[in-house]
Amino acid sequence: MGSAIVWLVNTVIGMVILLIFVRAIFSWLVAFNVINVSNRFVYEMLRFLEAVTDPIIRPFQRIIPRLGGVDISFIVALLALRFIQIVFNNVLAGPLRHLLG
Repeated sequence: MGSAIVWLVNTVIGMVILLIFVRAIFSWLVAFNVINVSNRFVYEMLRFLEAVTDPIIRPFQRIIPRLGGVDISFIVALLALRFIQIVFNNVLAGPLRHLLG
């Protein structure tokens, strides 16, 4: 049971990291006019990514200013999530596996 919980936490964090990465790419492509949000698919994809990743990215956007019009809060959010994943795996995963089997 403990291994399943560790797998689930790592999978969720990995999926969130992937979604934040995709959102960052989309937002930079929109900012540099490579893709246009008037395209229905692009608009819907961007809205979905914002809805899923905003709760994680917003706190970083409040703290970190834009650099030359480019939002780098995505990078800081990715680093923070990876840090949380490493701490979880090194500190909590072992005892959780031992406790729950």
